[in-house]
Amino acid sequence: MVTTRSASKAASSAPNLWAHAPSKLILLWFAVSLPLVIWDSGYVLLRPLTMEGGSLHWPLYTPYKLYGEIDHIYGWKAFHAHNGFTAAQGTLNVVETAMYLVYVWIYFSSGANVKGRATRVLSGRPAAVAVLTAFSAAVMTLSKTVLYWLNEYFSGFDNIGHNRLQDFVVLWLIPNGLWIVFPTYLIYVIGGEIIEGLTVASTGAGIKSE
Repeated sequence: MVTTRSASKAASSAPNLWAHAPSKLILLWFAVSLPLVIWDSGYVLLRPLTMEGGSLHWPLYTPYKLYGEIDHIYGWKAFHAHNGFTAAQGTLNVVETAMYLVYVWIYFSSGANVKGRATRVLSGRPAAVAVLTAFSAAVMTLSKTVLYWLNEYFSGFDNIGHNRLQDFVVLWLIPNGLWIVFPTYLIYVIGGEIIEGLTVASTGAGIKSE
């Protein structure tokens, strides 16, 4: 029987089946992160209408008045300087979000309920497409976030260096750090499934069930 680590128990009734079942943590991350990224992308790509004084600022984007003061890449400083990094990363956010939504759509449209599993199970081509799409999006997210941090480092923390330590940790480091921790987790888990599936396909060896 061929299964991935996360779906090894779920596919026990189907011989030679490569299957994928996301953990509850992955689904929770998508449920929290996708609306936030869509909100963030809207703010970035619709500036200056979404900024303070703009017609779209209140009430949806009022929290960005504070965040623009914490991270100037989101504030008037970068906008007036015609800094293209903000909009560039916002555009990539749209691409990544679309890819994650493809994964979610495949999961709900093609996933099967399996007794003993808390989440749906994908198998066959839908599983392969979903896993590859989510893995690629996670690599994009992690790479872009690391680039965001490196941009600050190599610019002498030009956009965030003015903050008090407490404000920096609570309002910048922790929120942005989540977009390093969870994409890394996704890459580790889903990447492992891809490796296992390819190993089985090339050698015919079984995968040890959890």
